Amino acid sequence: MKIYLDNCCFNRPFDDQCQIRVRLESEAKLEVQARILHKELDLVWSYILDFENQANPFEERREAIEKWRLRAVIDIEETPGILAKANEFMLQGLRPKDALHLACATEAACDVLLTTDDAMLHFGKGRTAVQVMNPVDFIVGENHEY
Repeated sequence: MKIYLDNCCFNRPFDDQCQIRVRLESEAKLEVQARILHKELDLVWSYILDFENQANPFEERREAIEKWRLRAVIDIEETPGILAKANEFMLQGLRPKDALHLACATEAACDVLLTTDDAMLHFGKGRTAVQVMNPVDFIVGENHEY
């Protein structure tokens, strides 16, 4: 199964863990990473992940996330097709960076894109070839196989 984590998902364990939702999403994201390490899931990376991660002002976070690129089985670079697909998503109301993440996941034929962004989760319901999910729903859900 090919899986794509957007930037907010990668950053979730670094967020303030006072809220139960943040703690659950962090634990679920860490479980996903463990499954990637055990080769139960195939990680897809993209140029927009690189771009957003480079803008992270926290060096420790930036370096920790950057290392996941080496675990990716696919690394998507920008193409006119990806930009066109992202444009379609933006015309439907998705924010530019989110549209690029979804376009990259679509280009890689990912099964799932994991995000903790509510707007992206709402947008992805039934609109895209890639299933857009919260990491908690992915881990506890019955709609996926390894």
